[in-house]
Amino acid sequence: MQKIAVLTSGGDAPGMNAAVRAVVRRAAFYGMQIFGVYHGFEGLMNGHMEEMSVGSVGDIIHRGGTILYTARSEAFKTEEGQQKAVEQLRKRGIEGLIVIGGDGSFRGAQDLAKKGIAAIGVPGTIDNDIPCTDFTIGFDTALNTIVEAIDKIRDTATSHERTYIIEVMGRDAGDLALWAGLAAGAESIIIPEADQDMDDILERLRAGVRRGKKHSIIIVAEGVGSAATYAEAITRATGWETRVTVLGHIQRGGSPTAMDRMLGSRMGAAAVDLLREGKSNRMVGIQNNRIVDVDFAEAFSRKHRLDLSVYHLARTLSI
Repeated sequence: MQKIAVLTSGGDAPGMNAAVRAVVRRAAFYGMQIFGVYHGFEGLMNGHMEEMSVGSVGDIIHRGGTILYTARSEAFKTEEGQQKAVEQLRKRGIEGLIVIGGDGSFRGAQDLAKKGIAAIGVPGTIDNDIPCTDFTIGFDTALNTIVEAIDKIRDTATSHERTYIIEVMGRDAGDLALWAGLAAGAESIIIPEADQDMDDILERLRAGVRRGKKHSIIIVAEGVGSAATYAEAITRATGWETRVTVLGHIQRGGSPTAMDRMLGSRMGAAAVDLLREGKSNRMVGIQNNRIVDVDFAEAFSRKHRLDLSVYHLARTLSI
């Protein structure tokens, strides 16, 4: 395989640039031609791509976001859109494509693989919700952003003796909320994967007050519901003053941590190696700190599972 391409798709995640850099430089190391596709599958359909070189990815490993930009494309989900993408690749002689993104991006890669384009997926999403990999690119940076924000909010919560409810991202997965809650010492962590009724939350708050605690931090994963809803329920039940913070897209930005730079570099290089080995229709992952590759079909058949032992640990430490 002599010509390959790389694109980023879906939500941006810190460390995507490290992965793009690794793809380009690994390909260049082996004397392959590498094309960067701009604006995801939308750009692929429109032929918005250009050849990249070692210098094209200089000075980007520390940058958040993605230099290739990203977009979601409804048109690509159609047969006509996918055929346009295949034609754009074939007229340039591109034989393989590396897609950096989440599960929706991987399904797009799988569709192209079925049409004869060798396709490899690299998991890039802050949500950490991709099966068959312990971590996804961007999760660690987003986690550290959240913990830093919680630490700052705690200073205000302590000064004013209030309860703060903080809503974090994660789509339908509670990984960000759980890890951040444990790392920042939250009193309650509300995630989709574990049942926690309002009575339990209230009792934990009251127990804290009985032992002299002046403030509390509650973390809510967006997949459970609105932090404002929980704040209103707490105020109704206790009469205590509460404050809500929705961290929003600040969680996606910023310079990637060393962990995400390492992960992006290792996974990006591995994706090129898989194409050189003639493999397709697979995703790269990391399990027990070892790079692995898994068939898309297997990944799609599994469900992302959060380690509930971490949740129970957080509950015992926040008494």
